[in-house]
Amino acid sequence: MLRVLTLSSLFPDASRPNFGVFVERQTLGLAEHPDVALTVVAPVGVPPWPLSRHPRYRALASLPEREIWKGVEVVRPRFAVLPGTRGRFHAGAMLRAVRRTVAGRAFDVIDASFFFPDGPAAVALGRELGVPVSIKARGADIHHWGHAAATARQVRDAGLAADGLLAVSRAMVEDMAAIGIPAEKVLVHHTGVDLARFAPVDRAAAKAALGVTGPLVVSVGALIPRKGHEVVIDAVSRLDGVTLLIAGDGPERGALAARGGRVRLLGSVPHRDLPALIAAADVMALASSSEGLANAWVEALACGTPIVIAPAGGAHEVVTAPEAGRIVARDAAAFAEAIGELLAAPPAAEAVRGHALRFTWEANTAALYAHLAGLRRGQPERG
Repeated sequence: MLRVLTLSSLFPDASRPNFGVFVERQTLGLAEHPDVALTVVAPVGVPPWPLSRHPRYRALASLPEREIWKGVEVVRPRFAVLPGTRGRFHAGAMLRAVRRTVAGRAFDVIDASFFFPDGPAAVALGRELGVPVSIKARGADIHHWGHAAATARQVRDAGLAADGLLAVSRAMVEDMAAIGIPAEKVLVHHTGVDLARFAPVDRAAAKAALGVTGPLVVSVGALIPRKGHEVVIDAVSRLDGVTLLIAGDGPERGALAARGGRVRLLGSVPHRDLPALIAAADVMALASSSEGLANAWVEALACGTPIVIAPAGGAHEVVTAPEAGRIVARDAAAFAEAIGELLAAPPAAEAVRGHALRFTWEANTAALYAHLAGLRRGQPERG
């Protein structure tokens, strides 16, 4: 039996049900493996009092420290995040919290599912326990924390010290190499998609359920500058009769609403409701400036919905043929042209879906188990 400690600061909870759902699904898949005994520690960063009473943190501070989450026990120790320190002390604080939580327990391997602050904390804990450590890179953990002055060295050092490394795309491997982490040390570990839930439907009926007539474009992602929703809004405004629905919330909501046009901001949509939304769309568009490999891309393809995306992260690993969609420059004119092409000559839904069939959670679980078991044997898989 492989005893795994999964360490993840990117894990959903009752106050943030959509937070890290892809990490959750990967973790649940590993928990179901017959040869795995899994311990999940999902540390929660909260600032000291009185900031902890701010509405933004109050719900986090009140979360149970131990609960059964979708059939798996999850422990949520608190660690202090100090305002104004730009993350410099996050990993050390997380380490102290996790150390107390796992005291007296034995593990064969530590699986850190996000590079920062999880990675440096996992490496330090692994040294203390004498067990190998794997860290997975997903996107912002490298693109932001791996370049920020206060944390870049911690990210790089963790990558150099870890026994095994994973990345969500080949493009992410290149981004890791750019900050000094050897590419040959990294194994590509793609995300998965639930092909039973994300599947083509009667598009006309699905649109009618949403109150939409005519062509429909959907975008999924937090309302933050990096996601580029303003590009898609401006692109759709150039296309006659096209409606845009955006699922997500964030600080840019007011600015995006002010742009006007045929756009409806749906707010945060529960992940369970995304299949019906995405499958209703003729096109899914997302103009991200950076990504690892966005789950929304693969979920759209599984629904038979072609995608229009910017050349960010693993875009070229997902859009590998014209029926899957288009990769275009991150500007409104390019997005409008690509969306217009797909609306004028829509590819067959099953042809689009075919591009998602290699992204399964079963393959994700099998690859993760093989990687972690190899670390226990002292034979890590390499990219």
